[in-house]
Amino acid sequence: MPKKEKGRAHSTRPVSRRPPNWCKYQPEEVEAFIIKLAKEGHSASKIGTILRDQYAIPLVKPITGKSITDILEAAGLAPSMPEDLANLVKKAQGLAVHIDKNNKDLHNKRSMQVIEARIHKLSRYYKRTGVLPKKWKYKAKVASIT
Repeated sequence: MPKKEKGRAHSTRPVSRRPPNWCKYQPEEVEAFIIKLAKEGHSASKIGTILRDQYAIPLVKPITGKSITDILEAAGLAPSMPEDLANLVKKAQGLAVHIDKNNKDLHNKRSMQVIEARIHKLSRYYKRTGVLPKKWKYKAKVASIT
C-alpha cells in the first residue's frame, strides 16, 4: 500500500516567467497600486492578496520585474523589520502577556520557547544577509519552564 502524502492541496506558481496575456496592466500602473495600498497601511503580503483578488494581477514580479518589497523600498515605504519576523515578534508579545497572567500554563510556555527559537533563527538569517543590522537583538520573555 503506498504511503499517503499529506498537505498537497495547494496551488502552484505558473511555470512561465512572462506576465499572462490577459493581464493588461502596465508596470507603472501596478507600482502605483502598490504604493497606494502601502500608504493605506497594508503589509506586503496583504498588498499581494489585494492585487490578486481585486485587480486580477496574479504576480507582480513578471509584470514589473521587481518584487513588492523592492518597489516599497524604492518608494521609501518599506518596513524597518521584515514582515515574517515582525509577525513572530507580535505573536511572542501577545503570548508573553498571557503567560504573565497565567504563569502555570506550561503548554503556552513551551509555545513561547518555540516562537522565540524561530525568532532567533530568522534574525540570524536576516543579520547574515544584511536586512537587519548586526546589533539587532531580541530579548527573550521566558527563559525556562521552571
